[in-house]
Amino acid sequence: MSEEPKKPDYISQEDWDSVDVPEWTEEDWANARPAIEVLPEIVEEYRRRTRGQQKEPTKEQVSIRLSPEVLEFFRATGSGWQSRIDDVLKEHLGKH
Repeated sequence: MSEEPKKPDYISQEDWDSVDVPEWTEEDWANARPAIEVLPEIVEEYRRRTRGQQKEPTKEQVSIRLSPEVLEFFRATGSGWQSRIDDVLKEHLGKH
C-alpha cells in the first residue's frame, strides 16, 4: 500500500476527510484514455489559454521594483499591462 498523501494547507481538514478516491488498479490503468479523447473541449480550452513558447524572443525577462501607484494604474487596465509599461518606456526613449 502507498503512503497517505499530505493534506495541502488550502484544504480544510473536513473537506480532506470527506474525499474518498480509491487507488487505481492495473485494470483502471489499462482502461485509461487520454484526456483529449474523454474531455476534448476542456483540453482545447486549456490549450487556447496557455501562451506557449515565444516564436521570436524580443524581450528580456527582468525583475524591477515599481511604486504601488504605478502597478495599480497599469494592472487596472487589464490583461497586457506589462506590455503597456514597456510601451510607455519605449515612448519615453522616443522609440515608439
